[in-house]
Amino acid sequence: WLARLHAVVQNLITLRASRGASTITEQLVRILHPRPRTMWSRWLEGIEAARLERRFSKAELLEFYLNQVPYARQRRGVVQAASLYFDRDLSTLNFKEMLALVVLVRAPSSMDLRRETSRADAAVARLAATMLERRHISKDLYENVRINDWSLAGLRPPVDAGHFVQHLHANKSAAADTSSDAQGHGKMVTTLDAALQGRVQHILDSRLEDLHNSEVSDGAVLVVDHGSDEVLAWVNGGGLSDKQHGGWIDAVVAPRQPGSTLKPFLYALALEMGCTPATLLDDSPLAEAIGAGLHSFNNYSRTCYGPVRLRDALGNSLNIPAIRTIQLTGIERFLEVLQRSGFNSLSKPSNHYGAGLALGNGEVTLYELVQAYSVLARGGVFRPLRTVAHPKHPPLQPYRVFSEESASLIADILSDPHARRLEFGEGHLLRLPVQTAVKTGTSNDHRDAWTVGFSSRYVVGVWMGNLNRTPTSGLTGTSGPALVLRAVFAELNRHRRSEPLKMSRRLMPTPICRASGQRPTSRCPIIQEWFAPGTIPHLKCRFHQSKKESDDGLLEDNNPSETITLLQPTQGLELALDPRIPDENEAFLFLIAREIKPLKVEWIVNEKVAGATGTDTCEFAWPLAYGTHYAKARVWLKEEEPPVETPQVKFTVK
Repeated sequence: WLARLHAVVQNLITLRASRGASTITEQLVRILHPRPRTMWSRWLEGIEAARLERRFSKAELLEFYLNQVPYARQRRGVVQAASLYFDRDLSTLNFKEMLALVVLVRAPSSMDLRRETSRADAAVARLAATMLERRHISKDLYENVRINDWSLAGLRPPVDAGHFVQHLHANKSAAADTSSDAQGHGKMVTTLDAALQGRVQHILDSRLEDLHNSEVSDGAVLVVDHGSDEVLAWVNGGGLSDKQHGGWIDAVVAPRQPGSTLKPFLYALALEMGCTPATLLDDSPLAEAIGAGLHSFNNYSRTCYGPVRLRDALGNSLNIPAIRTIQLTGIERFLEVLQRSGFNSLSKPSNHYGAGLALGNGEVTLYELVQAYSVLARGGVFRPLRTVAHPKHPPLQPYRVFSEESASLIADILSDPHARRLEFGEGHLLRLPVQTAVKTGTSNDHRDAWTVGFSSRYVVGVWMGNLNRTPTSGLTGTSGPALVLRAVFAELNRHRRSEPLKMSRRLMPTPICRASGQRPTSRCPIIQEWFAPGTIPHLKCRFHQSKKESDDGLLEDNNPSETITLLQPTQGLELALDPRIPDENEAFLFLIAREIKPLKVEWIVNEKVAGATGTDTCEFAWPLAYGTHYAKARVWLKEEEPPVETPQVKFTVK
């Protein structure tokens, strides 16, 4: 108090604040309760300081002060200061380094070790001499302080988010959208979680190092809180670096082929159009005309499973059912849904992508992919992601892309380990401890590997590959990014109570036949499926009912003869003989649908029977011959009925 009164007198004489006389406790109050620097606030600080000293000991107050005292470069406390200057933990500092942190408290900016060390060095020497004089240290320790010098660590940013900052600078609208009132002094407050950013960076870098033998060098992770739409982590493998090849390219916003990660949006559209998770899709060999050529579609395992329910088709990421589904929904309509979900990179017309859009033949960014999966996580509602904490203008009005029922069903399928058992097995990396919807994707030649997932609160997207577009050595979404996604969700759920994914209350659980997806009979293997109102199947299973059984006394009357066509060759197909193989050894497979099960088929080329096949045989190996040809098939379905002829197709062999 004597020092306080002396400071008041001196300030009155000089007519300015020339002396403060604050105690450590008063400075601690200033840290806890910042106030404008007025005479009245100084007396309030004195009163609050007196109250603090009645409740806490001097040692406790000093400890708190040293953990909160501001240092240079926006660091607080001796722990952060030790990391800033020496890149070490406080307990590993030598005595001179500890004294440096002590003297820097008095003038952290003017004695900043990063600028020049002479003032700090002289202050440390004076402090050590005083401690020797008062016998707080030995003469040997004093000599060590006087002789030895400190070694400063290289300057590193507290948060390695160079690509994120680069994105903010490039996105002028985000910067302009910042409220100066909320931010103050031209500062921009972002949504990034600094601690999470560092942990995710470590996870990704460690995994890329483990995958070095798989010829993969780049990766990216984006973490979003889909409840607040905030981007929490924006990570690139290796960070923003000149040393790493492609280190300045931001893989979060670099367009790449997404592989199978677009399939959930295709099946969500199919659900909107009346399909259910129990709808049967045909997973049989499929070849489609592409221009004058023929492209055969295959599942990743090269296995076809026959009729499969939509739940299994999506859970196992089967390619052939996806192609048949996009033929049902229409390519243009699917592209429109993707664009409404935030895929602005898919800007070309639908005929540019074709049916391959279902398998991810377009290019999208990780940012767009995570933003679109946020739509599914929110129950079908689109809202743009935010990188700035206090936008000046309100965000775009949210709009609905999918119904809550469709989005909930897709989330339930992607979080169902039993739905992916055919291709992935049940005990798998994609089976997380907390219910999480997960989807993987792999592009052509293993150039891109993806894993995207969402929980009740977060969406995480992971990409791995090479930014120079060279293929990896067999890397898939499961073998690469999946482990990163598991580790990131483990960090997100570490100090948080786990919750299941939200399901629409309008969905109804109903028993169905596992094989047919219809109402079960007494012979059916029964499982439970979720259905939106008005979509519960009413027909009984036709796979397991006897011939006498029917639904309401009626049996379905299917006439396969009305749909018989040649699957191969297709109209306008152009074939080329392989010069490496003798012509007499080359053949092309004629094919009709395998589910027809004919009694007999005659394969006709240029109005002549080129060959015949017997019961249940739907294919014929035709010896190739140069020229233009006309082909059709004559099919006997029943002995007492005349044969059915398929439409004739024209094709060429060169």
